[in-house]
Amino acid sequence: MTASATADPTSPDSVSLDAVSTGQSVSTGQAVSPGQPTPAGVRTGRAQIDDLDARILALITERVTTAADIQAARIAEGGRRLDLKRETEIIARYREALGRPGVTVAMAVLELCRGRV
Repeated sequence: MTASATADPTSPDSVSLDAVSTGQSVSTGQAVSPGQPTPAGVRTGRAQIDDLDARILALITERVTTAADIQAARIAEGGRRLDLKRETEIIARYREALGRPGVTVAMAVLELCRGRV
């Protein structure tokens, strides 16, 4: 189950970002016990993470568009839609930078950028 700003509110498996940010329980919609107040440093850090996530999503969107342009150019020249050698290089780059989890990240990015078959 993932958080989504466009989740179907009638679906029992959907999660609204509003529910998460207002302290409602993700699974039941019930208010979460507030416990201790959130420290200012945590709130600041969360704001930074939200900003980073927005920038990452914008970059991924830009990458998807760029990959589509490259695929179109490759196909127009009689080539294949995918370049598996290039994808292997990208996976290796992510693995070198992030370790084993980098492979998973690279595969997810590549899947997003392959477009619809």
